[in-house]
Amino acid sequence: MTTSHGAAEPQSSDLKDNLRASVSSWPVDRLQSLFIALLVVAIIPFFVNLGDASIWDANEAYYVETPREMIERGDWINPSFNYEPRFNKPVLSYWIVGGLYQVFGVSLAVERAAIAGAAVIMLIAVWFMARASSPQPLAPLLATLGLAAGPRFFMFSRRIFVDMAVTAMMTLTLLFFVLAERYPSRRRLFLLLMYVSVGAGVLTKGPVAAVIPVIVFTIYLGVHRELGRLREMMIPAGALIALAIAAPWYVALYMRHGWTHITGFFIGENLGRFTETIGVQARAWHFYIPVVLSDMLPWSLCLPAVVMTWWADRRRDRENVSVRIRTLLLLWIAVIVVVFSLSQTKQDLYIFPIVAAVAVLGGDWVARGLAGYSVRLQANQPGGRWFTGTLTVFGIVMTLLGVGVLYLFSGDRTVYIDGTRAAAMIAIVGGLVVAVLPSRGRDAVAVSAALLVFIAFNWILAVRALPDFERYKPVVPLSRMIEQHAGPEDVVAHFDVALPSMVYYLRRHIEGGLDEGTFTRLLGSDRRVFAVLPEDRYEALKGKFGVETCVIGRHLTSDIRLRSLLEQQPPPEVLLITNRCPTP
Repeated sequence: MTTSHGAAEPQSSDLKDNLRASVSSWPVDRLQSLFIALLVVAIIPFFVNLGDASIWDANEAYYVETPREMIERGDWINPSFNYEPRFNKPVLSYWIVGGLYQVFGVSLAVERAAIAGAAVIMLIAVWFMARASSPQPLAPLLATLGLAAGPRFFMFSRRIFVDMAVTAMMTLTLLFFVLAERYPSRRRLFLLLMYVSVGAGVLTKGPVAAVIPVIVFTIYLGVHRELGRLREMMIPAGALIALAIAAPWYVALYMRHGWTHITGFFIGENLGRFTETIGVQARAWHFYIPVVLSDMLPWSLCLPAVVMTWWADRRRDRENVSVRIRTLLLLWIAVIVVVFSLSQTKQDLYIFPIVAAVAVLGGDWVARGLAGYSVRLQANQPGGRWFTGTLTVFGIVMTLLGVGVLYLFSGDRTVYIDGTRAAAMIAIVGGLVVAVLPSRGRDAVAVSAALLVFIAFNWILAVRALPDFERYKPVVPLSRMIEQHAGPEDVVAHFDVALPSMVYYLRRHIEGGLDEGTFTRLLGSDRRVFAVLPEDRYEALKGKFGVETCVIGRHLTSDIRLRSLLEQQPPPEVLLITNRCPTP
């Protein structure tokens, strides 16, 4: 017989007694209390200072402004942004935010509360998924804690509603399938809830929310030679449920506009992005490998050990329910990563729906390690060495990340953000602690310390770094200048910048996407123009305008690109110019 880490389990009664004594000697109740306290501390920053930071360009702007325009026009069928039609995404995310606006008023805090709500749904789903998939009592807490403590998960929960929403819907789809597998007596109920989640996911971001589960669940049944169970999946009823949720909006679109926007979305936004590079530079097939490790921290670092453990357990008893569910979760990760690696357009958020599966697998593996670690060391078994080695790697990675942050943000000419040095020092000290403690048998302390470092990092982001980063976000101060000078008939334009959130702050249409010739002619026209553009572009073009222009405002900006930080480049400026210079 093998342990959960793949090593041969001791057969003597003495060692079995030692195993029981070792597991029972761990203060499980105290560990549970500690992890519950850490979870509470980890969740609080998701709701701290939600409305203080200005909108993140470009993604968040669409999900703040589009629902506001829908309410302003009284039209819940035809979304618009910048007072122009916007049909490149389905409508559910706009409806959710718009509904909250109707109840609580239009504000950035309300939209951010919706994003945080999607994060909380995922945390709850992960807890139930881990509970269903693991026999370890600490697994649900550790899985949920790992997700809540993840820095990228935390950042996404404050700025990108549509991706958080579709990830929440797909996580619920996965959860209900897991529950259907774990509790066969209630399979019909869970399958019905699964199809509701699929329909909501399709209405949030499109067919990906249905296609991915179909591929994963079919492969899962095929791996277990149970394709005949497809007849038990209530597919006709499920399809009707999903269509009943997603189809009415598309029917309404067809009644008003024919196939124009529907085909544009399904062909252009979905098939087009898969077959062509749209909006980003071409990226290599292995683009998502570092994304998995970085965006799914902290438990992504456990994935090699997770796979090793799963393979050993599957060879021993492939029909064990825990092994089957881990097989499902690994397939979920693999299929999503492979499918989007084949896509021509690659963005890190495309594979974000794997985050729950990573959290559950990592939480289960760490819980297994905490339960059986000391006995495996006594028997000199490889499972113990894997656990020690993984925690040591954890500490080393945390230390290197801290050193990297300290280096990147220490230059005189580069971007500086308050709190980065404190976060770096916490990561360095915490990483060293985590790297040393496992070899001394203090594995529970090492796990707690690792989680505490990530939680502290998120707190620093919420209360220091994000508020301080406002100095590099030009939209609000430039919008105030435009409001002071521009009349309703004047033109506001953007050239070679992506600042769509200005629409929300100015409540007016902005001319954007202009080529050089059109922009030059606009400034030379008889209309008064207020334009925002990069400083270097203004210096290169101002001689071509044919009229006198002047700078009436300027502001630092930065999107914190790694290359810019490595090259110690100073943050660039964007300018606000006009073709009607004020008289002295």
